[in-house]
Amino acid sequence: MHAIYPLTLAALLFAVGVYGVLARRNAVAVLMAIELLLNAVNLNLVAFSALLRDQFGMGQVFTIFLITVAAAETGLGLAIVLLLYRNRGTAAIDDARELGEDGALGLKRLPAQTVTENDKAVAK
Repeated sequence: MHAIYPLTLAALLFAVGVYGVLARRNAVAVLMAIELLLNAVNLNLVAFSALLRDQFGMGQVFTIFLITVAAAETGLGLAIVLLLYRNRGTAAIDDARELGEDGALGLKRLPAQTVTENDKAVAK
């Protein structure tokens, strides 16, 4: 078996996945790009397992575990995106950065208090 074909395809899938993660603003598109990354790794595992003629099939075993992790990641990621869309009205990742700031869980942070000259005089 020639290893160049599946490895080239896996490299292209991985490159498209990296571009999708870095360039997209929509959370669903980022999740799909992460799936492309994981599928590229799966393809590499199976290709190297077949190339090295592994008698225990460890590449296929790791692939099954990785598919299971990818399915759990997809379910959890889509649940988070749906909650984000319901609360914010958009699935843009830039808006998700505000979750740790004011408005997270309905809580408001107190503004930072600055010490003025009057406060220093009162404290003495």
